[in-house]
Amino acid sequence: MPRKALKPCKHPGCPNLTDGLYCAEHQFLHPDRPSAAKRGYGSRWQRLSKAYLRRHPLCVRCKAQGRFTAATVVDHIIPHRGDPHLMWDESNWQALCKSCHDHKTWTEDRNPVYRY
Repeated sequence: MPRKALKPCKHPGCPNLTDGLYCAEHQFLHPDRPSAAKRGYGSRWQRLSKAYLRRHPLCVRCKAQGRFTAATVVDHIIPHRGDPHLMWDESNWQALCKSCHDHKTWTEDRNPVYRY
């Protein structure tokens, strides 16, 4: 049976060929991330988030700054990190544009503030 063709490693500038995403040299730099569906963002999330965006069409962060930008992402105000209560609680959702969502994720979610 024929094997799948090897493809270039996805690490920037790496010329190595691999049958996965990354070559053996760069695999440890890029740990496997579960699929969106396995992280809870399956068909139910798609349906509910689209309905939420229909009811909340503007980005809340842009709107607070006086700009009216269409929201394209439903964001969890408090990251759910696998907690089903936070995942499905609509009071923990906000409508954001992609730019605001990326900025929030990069700053707040990647550098969490721990309160004791």
